[in-house]
Amino acid sequence: MNTIKILSGGAANGLVTAVTADFTKATGLGIEGDFGAVGGMFDRIVAGEPVDIIILSQKLIDQLLQRQCIVETGIRPLGKVVTGLAVRNGQSAPDVSRPDALKAALLGADAIYIPDYEKSTAGIHFAGVLRKLGIFETVQARLKAFPNGQTAMAAMARATDGQPIGCTQMTEILNTDGVSYVGDLPPGLDLATVYTAAQSATSTHGDAVQTLIDILASPEKAATRRAAGFQP
Repeated sequence: MNTIKILSGGAANGLVTAVTADFTKATGLGIEGDFGAVGGMFDRIVAGEPVDIIILSQKLIDQLLQRQCIVETGIRPLGKVVTGLAVRNGQSAPDVSRPDALKAALLGADAIYIPDYEKSTAGIHFAGVLRKLGIFETVQARLKAFPNGQTAMAAMARATDGQPIGCTQMTEILNTDGVSYVGDLPPGLDLATVYTAAQSATSTHGDAVQTLIDILASPEKAATRRAAGFQP
Protein backbone atom coordinates (compact mmCIF):
# COMPACT_ATOMS: atom_id res chain seq x y z
CA MET A 1 0.00 0.00 0.00
CA ASN A 2 1.24 3.47 -0.87
CA THR A 3 1.51 5.84 2.07
CA ILE A 4 1.77 9.48 3.03
CA LYS A 5 4.38 10.48 5.58
CA ILE A 6 3.61 12.37 8.77
CA LEU A 7 5.97 14.06 11.20
CA SER A 8 4.16 14.91 14.39
CA GLY A 9 4.47 15.70 18.04
CA GLY A 10 3.79 12.62 20.13
CA ALA A 11 0.55 14.20 21.35
CA ALA A 12 -1.25 13.33 18.10
CA ASN A 13 -0.25 9.67 17.88
CA GLY A 14 -3.47 8.26 19.30
CA LEU A 15 -5.70 10.57 17.27
CA VAL A 16 -3.98 9.74 13.98
CA THR A 17 -4.22 6.03 14.77
CA ALA A 18 -7.93 6.41 15.49
CA VAL A 19 -8.71 7.92 12.07
CA THR A 20 -6.29 5.89 9.92
CA ALA A 21 -8.96 3.41 8.78
CA ASP A 22 -11.25 6.25 7.66
CA PHE A 23 -8.40 7.87 5.76
CA THR A 24 -7.45 4.63 4.03
CA LYS A 25 -11.07 4.00 3.07
CA ALA A 26 -11.31 7.50 1.56
CA THR A 27 -7.98 7.51 -0.31
CA GLY A 28 -6.62 3.98 -0.58
CA LEU A 29 -3.43 5.19 1.11
CA GLY A 30 -1.81 4.30 4.40
CA ILE A 31 -0.01 6.55 6.88
CA GLU A 32 3.69 6.29 7.69
CA GLY A 33 3.82 8.03 11.06
CA ASP A 34 6.80 9.35 12.98
CA PHE A 35 5.85 10.82 16.35
CA GLY A 36 8.28 12.46 18.75
CA ALA A 37 9.48 15.59 20.49
CA VAL A 38 8.22 18.66 18.62
CA GLY A 39 11.63 20.34 18.67
CA GLY A 40 13.23 17.38 16.95
CA MET A 41 10.47 17.20 14.35
CA PHE A 42 10.78 20.94 13.69
CA ASP A 43 14.53 20.59 13.11
CA ARG A 44 14.02 17.76 10.62
CA ILE A 45 11.41 19.72 8.67
CA VAL A 46 13.57 22.86 8.52
CA ALA A 47 16.48 20.70 7.33
CA GLY A 48 14.34 19.68 4.33
CA GLU A 49 13.30 16.14 5.17
CA PRO A 50 10.52 15.10 2.73
CA VAL A 51 7.18 14.82 4.49
CA ASP A 52 3.51 15.19 3.58
CA ILE A 53 1.67 16.27 6.72
CA ILE A 54 2.93 17.99 9.86
CA ILE A 55 1.24 18.18 13.27
CA LEU A 56 3.03 20.38 15.78
CA SER A 57 2.26 23.06 18.34
CA GLN A 58 0.67 26.20 16.89
CA LYS A 59 3.80 28.18 17.79
CA LEU A 60 6.02 25.93 15.67
CA ILE A 61 3.50 25.80 12.82
CA ASP A 62 3.61 29.61 12.74
CA GLN A 63 7.41 29.48 12.50
CA LEU A 64 7.29 26.89 9.71
CA LEU A 65 4.85 29.08 7.80
CA GLN A 66 7.25 32.02 8.06
CA ARG A 67 10.01 29.77 6.70
CA GLN A 68 7.71 28.66 3.83
CA CYS A 69 8.00 25.03 4.94
CA ILE A 70 4.23 24.50 4.90
CA VAL A 71 1.29 25.37 2.64
CA GLU A 72 -0.77 28.24 4.04
CA THR A 73 -4.12 26.97 2.82
CA GLY A 74 -5.68 24.15 4.78
CA ILE A 75 -3.96 24.74 8.13
CA ARG A 76 -6.34 23.41 10.79
CA PRO A 77 -6.11 23.48 14.61
CA LEU A 78 -7.02 20.15 16.21
CA GLY A 79 -7.50 21.32 19.80
CA LYS A 80 -5.76 21.87 23.12
CA VAL A 81 -3.79 19.21 24.96
CA VAL A 82 -3.07 19.58 28.67
CA THR A 83 0.01 18.27 30.43
CA GLY A 84 -0.62 16.04 33.43
CA LEU A 85 0.56 13.28 35.72
CA ALA A 86 0.29 9.50 35.49
CA VAL A 87 1.00 6.45 37.59
CA ARG A 88 1.38 2.79 36.73
CA ASN A 89 -1.90 0.85 36.82
CA GLY A 90 -2.55 -0.48 40.30
CA GLN A 91 -0.69 2.30 42.10
CA SER A 92 -2.57 4.64 44.37
CA ALA A 93 -3.01 8.07 42.78
CA PRO A 94 -1.21 10.86 44.65
CA ASP A 95 -2.73 14.29 45.20
CA VAL A 96 -1.39 16.65 42.52
CA SER A 97 -4.10 19.30 42.77
CA ARG A 98 -1.90 21.98 44.39
CA PRO A 99 1.77 22.92 43.95
CA ASP A 100 2.68 21.75 47.47
CA ALA A 101 0.88 18.44 46.93
CA LEU A 102 2.62 17.94 43.59
CA LYS A 103 5.98 18.70 45.20
CA ALA A 104 5.36 16.07 47.87
CA ALA A 105 4.29 13.50 45.26
CA LEU A 106 7.42 14.09 43.18
CA LEU A 107 9.72 13.95 46.19
CA GLY A 108 8.06 10.67 47.19
CA ALA A 109 8.61 9.05 43.79
CA ASP A 110 11.64 6.84 43.25
CA ALA A 111 11.52 7.40 39.46
CA ILE A 112 10.01 10.16 37.31
CA TYR A 113 9.24 9.29 33.68
CA ILE A 114 9.12 12.21 31.22
CA PRO A 115 9.71 13.08 27.56
CA ASP A 116 12.91 14.80 26.40
CA TYR A 117 13.23 17.93 28.54
CA GLU A 118 15.25 19.83 25.95
CA LYS A 119 13.08 19.35 22.82
CA SER A 120 9.58 18.19 23.80
CA THR A 121 6.78 20.55 24.79
CA ALA A 122 5.83 18.72 27.98
CA GLY A 123 9.41 17.86 28.94
CA ILE A 124 10.67 21.44 28.68
CA HIS A 125 7.69 22.67 30.69
CA PHE A 126 8.04 20.00 33.36
CA ALA A 127 11.72 20.81 33.89
CA GLY A 128 10.58 24.38 34.49
CA VAL A 129 7.97 23.13 36.97
CA LEU A 130 10.65 21.28 38.91
CA ARG A 131 12.74 24.44 39.07
CA LYS A 132 9.76 26.52 40.21
CA LEU A 133 9.12 23.98 42.96
CA GLY A 134 12.81 24.18 43.92
CA ILE A 135 13.45 20.44 43.54
CA PHE A 136 15.11 20.02 40.13
CA GLU A 137 18.54 19.20 41.56
CA THR A 138 17.01 16.99 44.25
CA VAL A 139 15.16 14.73 41.81
CA GLN A 140 17.39 15.06 38.72
CA ALA A 141 18.99 11.64 39.26
CA ARG A 142 15.50 10.08 39.30
CA LEU A 143 14.46 11.59 35.96
CA LYS A 144 14.06 9.02 33.19
CA ALA A 145 13.75 10.92 29.91
CA PHE A 146 12.64 9.39 26.59
CA PRO A 147 12.27 10.70 23.01
CA ASN A 148 8.54 11.29 23.52
CA GLY A 149 5.92 11.01 26.22
CA GLN A 150 4.28 7.84 24.97
CA THR A 151 7.61 6.01 25.01
CA ALA A 152 8.17 7.30 28.55
CA MET A 153 4.74 6.08 29.65
CA ALA A 154 5.25 2.66 28.05
CA ALA A 155 8.55 2.35 29.90
CA MET A 156 6.88 3.31 33.18
CA ALA A 157 4.18 0.71 32.60
CA ARG A 158 6.89 -1.99 32.36
CA ALA A 159 9.08 -0.60 35.13
CA THR A 160 9.84 -2.33 38.41
CA ASP A 161 10.34 0.90 40.38
CA GLY A 162 8.48 0.92 43.66
CA GLN A 163 6.71 4.28 43.32
CA PRO A 164 7.15 5.80 39.86
CA ILE A 165 5.30 8.84 38.55
CA GLY A 166 5.15 10.25 35.04
CA CYS A 167 4.47 13.60 33.49
CA THR A 168 3.59 14.23 29.86
CA GLN A 169 0.68 15.33 27.71
CA MET A 170 -2.71 13.79 28.44
CA THR A 171 -3.00 12.33 24.94
CA GLU A 172 0.15 10.25 25.37
CA ILE A 173 -1.02 8.94 28.74
CA LEU A 174 -4.46 7.98 27.43
CA ASN A 175 -2.88 6.25 24.43
CA THR A 176 -0.65 4.00 26.55
CA ASP A 177 -1.73 0.72 28.15
CA GLY A 178 -0.63 0.10 31.72
CA VAL A 179 -0.74 3.68 33.03
CA SER A 180 -3.52 5.79 34.54
CA TYR A 181 -4.14 9.51 34.33
CA VAL A 182 -3.92 11.16 37.76
CA GLY A 183 -4.70 14.79 36.95
CA ASP A 184 -3.59 17.98 35.26
CA LEU A 185 -0.66 19.99 36.53
CA PRO A 186 -2.06 22.33 39.21
CA PRO A 187 -3.01 25.96 38.54
CA GLY A 188 0.04 28.15 38.22
CA LEU A 189 2.12 25.24 36.90
CA ASP A 190 -0.29 24.06 34.22
CA LEU A 191 0.18 23.90 30.45
CA ALA A 192 -2.31 23.61 27.58
CA THR A 193 -0.86 23.39 24.07
CA VAL A 194 -2.79 23.90 20.82
CA TYR A 195 -1.80 21.38 18.14
CA THR A 196 -2.29 22.19 14.48
CA ALA A 197 -2.12 20.16 11.26
CA ALA A 198 -0.65 21.48 8.01
CA GLN A 199 0.52 20.28 4.60
CA SER A 200 4.26 20.29 4.04
CA ALA A 201 5.60 22.33 1.16
CA THR A 202 7.50 19.20 0.06
CA SER A 203 4.36 17.04 -0.28
CA THR A 204 3.37 15.58 -3.63
CA HIS A 205 0.10 14.19 -2.22
CA GLY A 206 -1.76 17.43 -1.64
CA ASP A 207 -5.30 16.10 -2.12
CA ALA A 208 -4.73 13.13 0.20
CA VAL A 209 -3.07 15.33 2.83
CA GLN A 210 -6.02 17.69 2.81
CA THR A 211 -8.37 14.73 3.14
CA LEU A 212 -6.52 13.59 6.27
CA ILE A 213 -6.47 17.09 7.76
CA ASP A 214 -10.20 17.45 7.09
CA ILE A 215 -10.90 14.11 8.79
CA LEU A 216 -8.75 14.97 11.81
CA ALA A 217 -10.41 18.36 12.30
CA SER A 218 -13.97 17.51 11.24
CA PRO A 219 -16.98 18.10 13.52
CA GLU A 220 -17.85 14.43 13.01
CA LYS A 221 -14.61 13.45 14.77
CA ALA A 222 -15.14 15.73 17.80
CA ALA A 223 -15.83 12.74 20.08
CA THR A 224 -12.76 10.94 18.72
CA ARG A 225 -10.60 13.98 19.49
CA ARG A 226 -12.00 14.22 23.02
CA ALA A 227 -11.41 10.51 23.64
CA ALA A 228 -7.81 10.96 22.48
CA GLY A 229 -7.29 13.84 24.93
CA PHE A 230 -7.86 16.88 22.71
CA GLN A 231 -10.03 19.66 24.13
CA PRO A 232 -11.89 22.28 22.06
